[in-house]
Formats: sequence, C-alpha cells, structure tokens
Amino acid sequence: MCMRIKETTPARVCVGKAGTRLKTDTLLKFRADHAVAMDAVWSAVDEKSIDELNFLKIQTVVTDKEEYITRPDFGRKFSKDTIEYIKKNCIHSPEVQIIAGDGLSSTAINANLRDIYSIILDGLEAKGYKVGTPIFIKFARVATMDRIGEALNAKITIILIGERPGLATGESMSCYMAYESSTKKPESQRTVISNIHRNGMPPVEAGAQIVDLIQVMLKEKKSGVDLKI
Repeated sequence: MCMRIKETTPARVCVGKAGTRLKTDTLLKFRADHAVAMDAVWSAVDEKSIDELNFLKIQTVVTDKEEYITRPDFGRKFSKDTIEYIKKNCIHSPEVQIIAGDGLSSTAINANLRDIYSIILDGLEAKGYKVGTPIFIKFARVATMDRIGEALNAKITIILIGERPGLATGESMSCYMAYESSTKKPESQRTVISNIHRNGMPPVEAGAQIVDLIQVMLKEKKSGVDLKI
C-alpha cells in the first residue's frame, strides 16, 4: 500500500522512522532539498540568458537580496527614473506586455524562461497581437506588473516570476496575468497559472495555455475573479 501511495506523489509520505527520528536516507534527502530551496532564493538569474532574449533590464528600489527578503514592499516599487526609463525605451499601448521577474526563485527563471517565452511570443505573433518590449525585473514582486502596465498603457500585462520554493522543487514558476493591470485594482484582478516546471506543468504547455487565456481576456475585457471560464 505504501509503495502505491509513494508512486502517486512527490510528498514525503510513508517514509518511516528509526525510533523517534527520521531514517538517515530521508533526513539526507530533506537536507538536500532544503539546500536547493535556499539556493533558489539566494542565487541570481543568469543575465546572459536575459540578454540573449532581448529583455530590457530594470530593477526595483531594492538594493540587495537581503533587503529584498526583509522588505517585500520595496520589491513592488520603482524609482521615478526607472519609470521614465521604461516609458522612454519601451513600446507604448501594446495589447500584451510580457515581464519576467526573479521573484523568490532565480532557479525557476533560469530553468523555464527561455522555453515558455518562445512559445508565448510565437503564439501571440501568430494571432497578430501587438506585443510590447519584454522587460526583466531584478528583485521583483508580482505587483510590479501593475506599475509597468500603467506606465505603458498595456491591455494585458503578464509577469513570469519565480515562486517561493518548497521542498519538492526549486524550479517552479508562476504566470500572473491582468486585463488593464492597475495599482488601483485589488489582487483579485489577476489570473494565475502556477506550478510551471518540468515535473509540474511543463513550460511549453503552460505557454500555450497563457496564449489561449490572453485571447479570452482580450475578448471579454476581464481578468481575475471577473473572468468566468
């Protein structure tokens, strides 16, 4: 029975104990997975890959990783100079604005961005949508999408961002999407696809779903809880 249960989930079930303690193999795997999660949070995105994808690179008001972890509010803000830089160097009034952010897992961006971005971009271009200048944000929180959406007057704004890692994987990415994203709207404005990684929803499949959802949002002029699918 335990073997059948273990085959259905990556969770730590039916691991047993040695007296009151975890077995050695279980403990070592737990510590290894914890190390992977820590690395995902504290490491940096490979900016060479970001450059190859022609993303415009910007940064929130956060100065370093420690401040990013301890001051999540700073990870939602840009300086006035950064907003002006965005307005000066990016396409205005796109139908779809694509953003990538390191979030709480740089590993997720390194592992998934290239595959998912190519699928999204190809799908949007095939449908004839006007796509904005792709932007990468260092020290990003989800709400940065609202400030960029407002600055560029985007119809749909999406952010591909590293999820807080657990002990199952450090590679999980989420995609948050919003119609006419705004700092004046509640969190419920966002539609989310999460658990994007090779052992969850593969990035190629997620990219195709994102394109389909964007098409629905543009048609219905809604997102988040208002979008009934």
